[in-house]
Amino acid sequence: MEFDDAKPVPGLDKDSFMRSVIRELAGILEETVGEQEASAYVNHVGLLIGRALNQEYRVACNTERLDPAQVASALVHLKKRIDGGFSIECIDDEAITLVNSACPFGDKVIGRPSLCRMTANVFGHIAAENLGYARVGIEEAIARGDARCRVVVKLKETKNEPQRNETDFFGAFV
Repeated sequence: MEFDDAKPVPGLDKDSFMRSVIRELAGILEETVGEQEASAYVNHVGLLIGRALNQEYRVACNTERLDPAQVASALVHLKKRIDGGFSIECIDDEAITLVNSACPFGDKVIGRPSLCRMTANVFGHIAAENLGYARVGIEEAIARGDARCRVVVKLKETKNEPQRNETDFFGAFV
């Protein structure tokens, strides 16, 4: 039998396969070591990816450091390239607020909140490396059952401790 002629065609395409692999890996980590430790692993991956993407956006803008508008545009653009639905809700001297209608992980993110650490770390790394500091808070998340994601990247350091869904990032420059 030619499976490509079957209706519907069985199996997964490359994108669905990769999303499924990532979902299952995150699930195994969450079940084995807990959500917090699984998030730490995803944090590390996000940091590595954030470093590479930051350099690419700096080269594309022909600058040593992106300004807040360029950072916001880069964050939206990088998610768009991987089928995310991020847009800028607002941007000012205090914060960049982004909303998202479509997670790059698709429905595979539902119930896997550790995967949100990828977004937090990539966003936090890029913002902090260019602007000196960022506190990334994921206020709403599709992974947690919300209808959308809402991510706030605060640009001004405070003495307040980060809330449960917030993480501080510090740039390498003084």
